[in-house]
Amino acid sequence: MRNITFLILTLIISCDMKKKELSEPIANKIEKVLSIHGDDRVDEYYWLNQRGDEEVISYLNEENDYRDEFMKDYKPLENEIFQEIKSRIKEDDSSVPYFYNGYHYYTRYEKDKQYPIYCRKKGSLENKEEVLIDVNLMAEGYDYFTVGSMEISPDNKMMAYSIDTVSRRIYSIHFMDLESGEVSKKSLPNTSGSITWANDNKTIFYNIRNLETLRSEKVMRYELGNTGDGDEVYFEEDETFSVFSYKTKTDKYIVIGSSATLSQEYRVLNADNPRGEFKLFQERVNGLEYSISHFEDKWYVVTNKDGATNFKLMSCSESRTGSDNWRDYIDHRDDVLLEGVEVFDEFLVVSERENGLRRVDIRPWSGKGRHYINFDEEAYSLYSSSNPQMDTKMFRYSYSSMTTPNSVIEYDMVSKEKTVLKETEVLGGKFDKNNYHSKRVWAEARDGKKVPVSLVYRKDMFNEGQNPLLLYGYGSYGITNNASFSSVRLSLLDRGFVYAIAHIRGSQYLGRGWYDDGKMFKKKNTFYDFIDAGKFLVEEGYANENKLFAMGGSAGGLLMGAVVNMAPELFKGIVAGVPFVDVVTTMLDEDIPLTTFEYDEWGNPNNKDSYEYMLSYSPYDQVEEKDYPAIFITTGYHDSQVQYFEPAKWIARLRDRRTNNEPLLMYCNMEAGHGGASGRFEAYKETAMEYAFFISLLD
Repeated sequence: MRNITFLILTLIISCDMKKKELSEPIANKIEKVLSIHGDDRVDEYYWLNQRGDEEVISYLNEENDYRDEFMKDYKPLENEIFQEIKSRIKEDDSSVPYFYNGYHYYTRYEKDKQYPIYCRKKGSLENKEEVLIDVNLMAEGYDYFTVGSMEISPDNKMMAYSIDTVSRRIYSIHFMDLESGEVSKKSLPNTSGSITWANDNKTIFYNIRNLETLRSEKVMRYELGNTGDGDEVYFEEDETFSVFSYKTKTDKYIVIGSSATLSQEYRVLNADNPRGEFKLFQERVNGLEYSISHFEDKWYVVTNKDGATNFKLMSCSESRTGSDNWRDYIDHRDDVLLEGVEVFDEFLVVSERENGLRRVDIRPWSGKGRHYINFDEEAYSLYSSSNPQMDTKMFRYSYSSMTTPNSVIEYDMVSKEKTVLKETEVLGGKFDKNNYHSKRVWAEARDGKKVPVSLVYRKDMFNEGQNPLLLYGYGSYGITNNASFSSVRLSLLDRGFVYAIAHIRGSQYLGRGWYDDGKMFKKKNTFYDFIDAGKFLVEEGYANENKLFAMGGSAGGLLMGAVVNMAPELFKGIVAGVPFVDVVTTMLDEDIPLTTFEYDEWGNPNNKDSYEYMLSYSPYDQVEEKDYPAIFITTGYHDSQVQYFEPAKWIARLRDRRTNNEPLLMYCNMEAGHGGASGRFEAYKETAMEYAFFISLLD
């Protein structure tokens, strides 16, 4: 027995020594001075910006090799978690069909295949299936493959679809004759991926991306059979705006939109006359936000006009669309955020948010029988599903909570009856929603604001003050993370973790003012809210003070970088996915994607006051000589939104300046971009890496 004990101890010591002996990748230092506003910043890792450079690629591969070796002992756990995740997902699955223009459309998956199969059936679901696109066949030979959009001509004879094989969100558009199955040799390159058919069945409108900035800057009109790429319809000269196009639900108008963070502008054209001239709806005005929906002889406008911070609904005639002609239809409310509307022949459906929770207001055009759809849970996620038909009394939506798997529900707007069309299955026989508890709590921020936090845990594994807790946050662009279900998350809950979402400022969870209070010169509120929420969860016994973890991606990765600089002692470990961490340098480089049209979110560092404020929280610039928690960073070499070199430079500087020896790991997917791997299950391998990282820190 003593010999066995000695052997075990020897193995443990050997393993620890091996980890200590592992050589961390050390990036070369080549100082580059960045000067503006009389201030000099030294970036010793700026050279990592050189995409395609052999030394850069070598360094990224070294980081991947180091992560693999460091986590080698936990590889079985990674595999176990991945298999758990995969085993809960029904592989031979299909979406709920929706009916449009004579066909039922749906998406299905087949066992052991990574990609979706897009299908339709004419008239009845009993009729023969027509496979439109089998992505599994198209993706053969590619490391990355995704279909951006798929649009059918009004006469159902032609299909236009877009694909990306690099993960830079630059799509090529292709055409298929649905009667013969023949794919045209003609394709349209460098697009945003969106496609809009005119009513003549031969003309599409699409958007061109700038290959440097990746800004969608041009709208094109292309007619089938032409050898060129079509005619330029609109070019957006303002670099702070991007363009998009779509057709109204009524099929009457083609719409071109130009959008910045705080301003929009639209142009409209009768879809029966694709070669006509677009009419300006309402010219852009700084600070005027609006979106438009068409019904009968009117336009309905969701807008912040007249100081409507939480937005209101206005209407105008088809012929007189300037803002002077807009008339109030739903008044502004200080305590209710109007998020959007959807039109039907007999109903107007209004999506609102009150006290953080979405609700649906059913308004018959007749004025009789207005009501709300009721929901019972304390915190939940709700969003409109596929509703392309105008002439229906059925409204379809998706619903879930942190303990309730997602359901597609059909609601009869007359009888008020709900029909569950599909509830996502959680396979494996181990999940029972009654084993888990979800709730919403309110953490007090340092300025007195109450920050909502949604959390979930397994009842039989909760032990007050003892559980590890993973706190997730985002807090930018007004994007709200709702309390939704995740079967993936069960791999943490079933190991005793509490999972929490901090609905911090920078989102619109508590209305537009909640967003405005977490951007520009108030951005630090986002970080303070997250830190204070973490402290609250520890104080209230939802987390052990030595087992608090954090996670965020993209702008949520910025959040991670900021909070570990501000309160590194609070967290045992963090995962920062595709993190936006080199804020100042990126926002000063107008050639980098997403820079110029985000000035209204972060500020323009060409202005001294914005520069100084951004510099004060920029994670890369604020790395100091101090102890940092364990950090795992993920990125994609082809990322079009947060370039790979931001996280690469960040981890290099962290290693150079930290004063302790907690793990600093990075995984760079050399074939993927911002969204990670393209296959249905491949992305879960990265999730398994992240979860194994958290669990390893508990040992």
